[in-house]
Amino acid sequence: MPLRRPVRTAFAAAAVALLSATAAACGDAGQLQSAGPTQTADSPAKLWPGLRPASSPAYPYDVATRETVKGLTVPGGDIRRIDPVDIVEAELKAHPADYGSKGAFHGTVDRVKDCRAGGDRALCPLLKPYYRDLTGDGRPDLTLGFRLYPTNQTAVRVYTVEGSHLVQVLADNDAILGVELAGRALIERNPADISGYEYRTTWEWDPGQRAMVFSRDEYLHTGTGRRIHKASPSARPSASPAASPSAS
Repeated sequence: MPLRRPVRTAFAAAAVALLSATAAACGDAGQLQSAGPTQTADSPAKLWPGLRPASSPAYPYDVATRETVKGLTVPGGDIRRIDPVDIVEAELKAHPADYGSKGAFHGTVDRVKDCRAGGDRALCPLLKPYYRDLTGDGRPDLTLGFRLYPTNQTAVRVYTVEGSHLVQVLADNDAILGVELAGRALIERNPADISGYEYRTTWEWDPGQRAMVFSRDEYLHTGTGRRIHKASPSARPSASPAASPSAS
């Protein structure tokens, strides 16, 4: 999958303009002061009206992933009754091209064994599961994460229940700085190559596609001023979490 195309926002510029205007309006005597002439508003100028429209997107980006998990059923329709380790092992089994001996994430297989009783929990790649209603049906859904060894990537998955079936409705692999749940949205924070910036991607439930869909991609200034090293190529899944070249 190619590089995410950064969406440049005007948040920082607007904040600076607002602070400047506020400072100019607050004099020592408490009186309003002029902030200077107001710029005349211009209507949008259309460039190159004769340009031939593109017939296909510049980058292929699958905005929805949906897959019924094979070999698992949901007792009583309660997603909390399924062992997250079983879910991860079901994915490893369903996608041998990714997790087999020649797969990009082959190291995950041996590590998952340590998630079971008697294993070394410090080596277990599975992260803490979170339960929240992301689909709006009033029942909790499962947000799951696990490390993809030997890479520096993390798998982010969301599962819901339909009848007795466990359905994966989001599958994304990337180098992760953090993941947040905000309402019914999932937000990923990823490293960028430029000092003081990061990528943030938002996924939201789409009732039409019955999946969590990519809804916003932002390239934001964090103000840290530190150099973030370029991440190793990441894999972005479509119908399955197969590895494909991409940079974080």
